[in-house]
Amino acid sequence: MQKITLTLAILAVSYAANLSAADKPNVIVIMADDLGYGDISCYGATELSTPNIDALAERGLRFTQGYCSASTCTPTRFSFLTGKYAFRQPGAGIAPPNATALIQPGTDTIASLLKGAGYKTAVVGKWHLGIGGGDAPDWNGELNPGPLEIGFDYCYLLPTTNDRVPSVYVENHRVVNLDPADPLWVGRKKPTPDHPTGTDPDVRAKLKMDWSHGHNNTVHNGIGRIGYYTGGHKARWRDEDLADKWVEKSVEWIEKNKDDPFFLFFASHDLHVPRMPHERFQGMTKLGFRGDSIIQLDWCVGELTKTLDRLKLTDNTLIVFCSDNGPVLDDGYQDGAITKLGDHKPAGIYRGGKYSIYEGGTRTPFITTWPGKIKPGTSDKIVCTVDLPASMASMVGQSLPEDACPDSFDVLPALLGKSDAKGRDHLLQQPNKGPTLALRVGDWKVLSYEKTAPHKKLTYEKGEGKYELYHLVDDPSEKNNLARANPEKLQAMLARLEEIKADGRSRP
Repeated sequence: MQKITLTLAILAVSYAANLSAADKPNVIVIMADDLGYGDISCYGATELSTPNIDALAERGLRFTQGYCSASTCTPTRFSFLTGKYAFRQPGAGIAPPNATALIQPGTDTIASLLKGAGYKTAVVGKWHLGIGGGDAPDWNGELNPGPLEIGFDYCYLLPTTNDRVPSVYVENHRVVNLDPADPLWVGRKKPTPDHPTGTDPDVRAKLKMDWSHGHNNTVHNGIGRIGYYTGGHKARWRDEDLADKWVEKSVEWIEKNKDDPFFLFFASHDLHVPRMPHERFQGMTKLGFRGDSIIQLDWCVGELTKTLDRLKLTDNTLIVFCSDNGPVLDDGYQDGAITKLGDHKPAGIYRGGKYSIYEGGTRTPFITTWPGKIKPGTSDKIVCTVDLPASMASMVGQSLPEDACPDSFDVLPALLGKSDAKGRDHLLQQPNKGPTLALRVGDWKVLSYEKTAPHKKLTYEKGEGKYELYHLVDDPSEKNNLARANPEKLQAMLARLEEIKADGRSRP
């Protein structure tokens, strides 16, 4: 295993050395939210069409073994930025509404590494990694630390996620359009006994989208949310306008920085609940608002690529398209995702989805395109979003400090589709924050659960027993648990998992 990773590192250095300063491309990472392996047409979906995402695949490399590092959003986003498995970081589970900055100033990130190589850097869209300091964010003051303290020059954010309060935009260190005479308050309990919530019968009867579980605290835009907030009315957004705002701000920023190498993290909120796409996309599919949100996501991709074409930046821009975790249908709202599913298979042939450590939770669409540098085709190399910091640093000639990005592998040759490239030889996968974990080594995968019996309130399927073992080449859908039939392999895999946990790093 050590020989493989050493060879991979040597190859990456040689490819990076062939990129002159003039060859350093702009980098755009487009991260979808809750998009499954089978949700787009270039990965086999037949119930809808995603022509703009398909065009990325046709011009570039479509990975069949591309992963995110976790099957929920905050951990994957943390790992993508820091190159560190989120289970190693205390507090890196799904961030609550009043979470403060999870990634502290001074942490090496993909943004800081590229900034150190002369790149302009920005993040636009969903953040959900906490913001500000102290006991809670100062929503009426300066929200510091945040993205600007970990390598980004600019940010325009959905600070939490669209099913959590507060429903406002944050630009750099401030809530956008906040009226000091109408201060914003965010909390975990009702601010007053008469604060209306989605559980109130009269309020619930008027909701534009009803909740199924958990999303019944403060109501905004006719939709119940997680958490409580008051005030900030001029600053509040409308769900239907979020995608347009991400495109607007991204295009503005690209135009402003077109003469310098730039890195843009386009963090879409689609297809996260509540799925409320703009009116012009509603009804465009037969899959309900979930399908319509996929079409909206595809439109966003098209707007970004059109901007690159217009500014003559396409040939010098590396685009990475990925997702933060696998699919989920009922994630708290009655939006037709189940009743209108029909023949659509969001996770393709893979078992599980969001919250799960089966393949459907972390194996997602993963596409790289860079005209003239990446030959169009399909790759079966194993790559992961956690690898992007080390790989991008390699591409631009930035060396990684020894303690930086401890789980990020330099898989640049694989991302560029080099014929002799190696992907990852192993990959750890997690749901939210552990201790439940899975480990893939080659074609074998072990799942190690916290408890022996199936959890009672999971939103995904789980088999009996504390351990599961699968041979993915023969059983990609993880139907045949080999834990009892192959105890020696099980123990070897569990020992390797414990070694990775104990070492505190896995980067070669």
